[in-house]
Amino acid sequence: MNKRISLQDAVAMVKDGMTVMVGGFLGAGSPVTILDELAKSGVKNLTLICNDTAYENVAHGQLITNKQVKKLYVSHIGTNKNTGAQLNSGELEIEFCPQGTLAERVRAAGAGLGGVLTTTGLGTVVAEGKETVVVDGKTYLLEKPLKADIALIGATIADEKGNLVYTGTTNNFNPLMATAADVVIVEAEKVVKVGEIAPERVHTPAMFVDYIYSK
Repeated sequence: MNKRISLQDAVAMVKDGMTVMVGGFLGAGSPVTILDELAKSGVKNLTLICNDTAYENVAHGQLITNKQVKKLYVSHIGTNKNTGAQLNSGELEIEFCPQGTLAERVRAAGAGLGGVLTTTGLGTVVAEGKETVVVDGKTYLLEKPLKADIALIGATIADEKGNLVYTGTTNNFNPLMATAADVVIVEAEKVVKVGEIAPERVHTPAMFVDYIYSK
């Protein structure tokens, strides 16, 4: 199966109302070319799962600026003034997740778990409306899995089947998000022939990757 697709085809897979995961940290390690085009596409009412909302005109931060997002699962928003403004105006619904909890909720979805138990957030607004579980006399928050229709991730190297290698800043949320969506689209800096990546170097196996875009 040929997994290589065009930029236009990658963007066209994101439809109004979808839940989309975006890998990266403040745009570093994100699939920035795909996100740049997605910001021009007019797609709307997205639910976004990401660590942050980058900057106003960077990566997925543009989707916030363009008001293409209706709901957000995120660990912080301080670097993008438009996110806070839309939250305060009631235009954007946000569920804040501590960064480690956000990562674990994504991991739980990828691993087929029913959730994770954590003490982080107990007694704060993070715990509002959430179930608690007592284990050996200790109370934990039950944080439920986060899954997406599509994950847009970045990788340093992909082979033609979709085996991925992450180096530097691509090795953040991308490996987790590659396991937790119905469709996974990777933007790779470089695509090589099958066999050029040593098996022990593979971070995400090809079975998780549906499509590959590379310039």
